[in-house]
Amino acid sequence: MKYQILLASIFLSACTTPNHVKTVTSADQVTVYNSNPGYQHRFDNFYKMPKQYPVSCIKDCYPKTPLIECEQGMEQCQYIGNNPILERKSGYRLQWLGHATFSIQTPSGETILIDPVKHQFDWPIDLGFKLTGGFYRNEVPWPSDLESGVDGVVYSHIHYDHFSTQTIKSLGNKVHFFTPLGFAEYFPDDGYQITQMPWFSSAKINGSTLHFVPAHHFSSRIIVPYITEDNDASLWGGWVIESNNKRLFYAGDTGYSEHIAEIAKRFDGFDVCLMPIASYFHKTAGRWYRKVHMTPEDALYAAQELNCKVMIPWGYGNASWKMGDKSSHAPLFRLLGQYPQIHSKTPLIILNEGERIEL
Repeated sequence: MKYQILLASIFLSACTTPNHVKTVTSADQVTVYNSNPGYQHRFDNFYKMPKQYPVSCIKDCYPKTPLIECEQGMEQCQYIGNNPILERKSGYRLQWLGHATFSIQTPSGETILIDPVKHQFDWPIDLGFKLTGGFYRNEVPWPSDLESGVDGVVYSHIHYDHFSTQTIKSLGNKVHFFTPLGFAEYFPDDGYQITQMPWFSSAKINGSTLHFVPAHHFSSRIIVPYITEDNDASLWGGWVIESNNKRLFYAGDTGYSEHIAEIAKRFDGFDVCLMPIASYFHKTAGRWYRKVHMTPEDALYAAQELNCKVMIPWGYGNASWKMGDKSSHAPLFRLLGQYPQIHSKTPLIILNEGERIEL
């Protein structure tokens, strides 16, 4: 029997194809490390959690609005308001595929997927959640021709709602994957092209340049953070996609910190900003959740600081996992309520899952 197992192992290893991994280095790159008992040389945030946030909603944070229709309360909703007509044309076309996933078509013609997760969490986590009734979502149908036309994929971090090995397999090894440092070991061996990047490094994909920038978050591939070997072993961040002198910013999962000012200092504004507004509320985790996820008012303040010409929020919705949210659309209700309260001048584009827009 042991010989049969050995032969099977040899056969399976012979069927795998090593991945092609490149790690970018740059004179401007930034990488911050931390050491804890038992875990050395782990990644850390660029700046620490602020002692006080620039703006915080205290009461009446979820006002009713005629711009959102819901089946009940703030659950299973559709935004029915009109988005502003923008005179400025950036040349970016995008489709929101739910939660944190976007399909981006750049002004120079590339199709880039951001944090593509097509189904549920990877197995066996999805099975555990299905059995226990937690963190299971409605799925957004992808366009039938999307997977065959993708040039590149960028990932913000390793968490299950942003990184899916099942989706990687469906995209295949003809696509170029761009990731934070420490990601390659999480890919299956099948000849994938992977470029790993530190903060403030850049890489080209045809006519576009991808800049990897900081976020204020953490990483792991387990349910409870800070107790296993992969705690903060891979980096996290956001992305700037630059094409034909136009820039799109994707913040990734992040809390608000001084890293926003650092990004704003290095880039002269953004034509489009994709900003997270969900997963900041938790009865037991409390303030820690806001450390790693923006509230809607945090996102609005950050968009102004970044000089965003337009802001598109994400993270809420009927296809979200509702991790740390009151309901599927509570973050959107709060966003619309806070927008006039903080006197934001950044135009908002609100999408329902699956919708496309040309900017």
